[in-house]
Amino acid sequence: MEGYIIIRKRTLAVAAVALCLVAAGLIVWHFLAFHMAGGKRPPAVTRSFNALCVDGKDIAFFSGIGRDSTLEGLSLVSDGILCAPPVTLPGPTLRSVVRHSKDSLMRRIAYLEAAIEEMQYYKSVHGVQDEGFDMVASHATATGREVVAIRQLLDALEAINGRSRLGVRHVEEPVQPDSAAATHSVLFVCNGGAWQDGRWLRSPKAGPGVAVDTAGRVVAGIWEADTLVSGSRTDCGGEYVGQFDRRMRASGHGHYAMHSGAYYEGRWRDDLRWGFGFAVDSSRLRAGEWLAGAYRGERLSYTSERIYGIDISRYQHGRGRRYYPIHWKQLRITDLGRLSKKDISGQVDYPVSFVYIKSTEGSSIRNPYYRADYLQARRNGIRCGAYHFFSVRSTARAQARHFLRNSYFRSGDLPPVLDVEPTDRQIAQIGGIDELFRRVRTWMNIVRRRTGVRPILYVNQRFVNKYLGLAPDIKQNYNVWIARYGEYKPDIKLVFWQLSPDGRVSGIHGDVDINVFNGYQEQFDRFLETELIK
Repeated sequence: MEGYIIIRKRTLAVAAVALCLVAAGLIVWHFLAFHMAGGKRPPAVTRSFNALCVDGKDIAFFSGIGRDSTLEGLSLVSDGILCAPPVTLPGPTLRSVVRHSKDSLMRRIAYLEAAIEEMQYYKSVHGVQDEGFDMVASHATATGREVVAIRQLLDALEAINGRSRLGVRHVEEPVQPDSAAATHSVLFVCNGGAWQDGRWLRSPKAGPGVAVDTAGRVVAGIWEADTLVSGSRTDCGGEYVGQFDRRMRASGHGHYAMHSGAYYEGRWRDDLRWGFGFAVDSSRLRAGEWLAGAYRGERLSYTSERIYGIDISRYQHGRGRRYYPIHWKQLRITDLGRLSKKDISGQVDYPVSFVYIKSTEGSSIRNPYYRADYLQARRNGIRCGAYHFFSVRSTARAQARHFLRNSYFRSGDLPPVLDVEPTDRQIAQIGGIDELFRRVRTWMNIVRRRTGVRPILYVNQRFVNKYLGLAPDIKQNYNVWIARYGEYKPDIKLVFWQLSPDGRVSGIHGDVDINVFNGYQEQFDRFLETELIK
């Protein structure tokens, strides 16, 4: 770095100054190397690193030993290590550190591969037209490259055997300044003061620099007219790279890569996730709207490219003595419902791509219009399936037999559905949630064996939030269809979303439940290929 940064004693305590300078120096190295000089290294006198030697040969490089007894900054190349204190370890201790490092690398791979799986699922039910798709796809690719690099490191460590001679070599080497990088002049901003090339600044700050914010975090970035506009900032959790506001808070677009492997990219305001963004870790991916750091959900854009369907029962034919026929040749969805806000592009005039018809309830109730509606749907080329409304008043086995006796399961039909909507009181009356899930499993297993396909579980968002996590086997092994009448898509992997109970369909009297498939035509075709009754 050119010259020295001079700080007057009155600005900071001596200890704080030393800490800031050390951190600032490392961040300036990183920032100038990759953001200011097009990948060229900034000027410096020396740099240092440690080499892990096996039988006299350097196999990897690292910066130090972590608190968890692992090699920090471990890499197959030394280029990314700027400053490393000498490390001296006896052979047995070094072997133990290497063993801990291998375990840490394997855990990291498992974490990242789980995150990649979450991103692959997201990509499987979204298209390039969805906001955020490119960000997720790009991060999935970058994470895949990271896994490859870690595996190469792990392979190098795995090659060490009990007869290998281990050692550490500390290296300090001169670094020649690049002429391109040497032209950069670095600011240092702290406690309201600014210095550049050892001089106190009274004019507006401009150009690359380093600062310490009010929380003690070190920021390296670009100033324009006294305002930090972009850069990187590190804290105990990870590193933020992106845009800032005048108070050096994350604001605008940026990403935060956590040491744990978790990641967020999107909009920020006042140092909080605010607007559209996606966050991913080893257990879930959430892409959608954030408000003051809290995830609200994914807001769909409703267009003619999406796949819409309906579910009906006897009530679409009227209540009491009044009967209304369904005019199957006229079916078009004309209204998506009015209970929540919806981002609709163009006029709502969508074909009905699928229909689910209530067939049975409990162990004795039947829908008198099921057979006629089923045959009409098939005759008019609409994919159809049957659903059963689950009751806590009869056994699961009796209900499954009742459903199978009174429903059609022909080749090309959609998989059967179990509609589970008990109240908390009903769940308590039968012995609790474990007993309910035992009954659900019984029904699912019987129907799956008879039809040859996995049934779909229909539940509401409250049931998902309160109970579904207690049955991970059901959540993992069966497709889920959720009723949620809000503007945000359910935050769970699902196949159908019942987004409103008050939609309108030409050809059907009154309100109709409107559903949307989780994906586009390509994903719907794949679902039909793998899940239909053969």
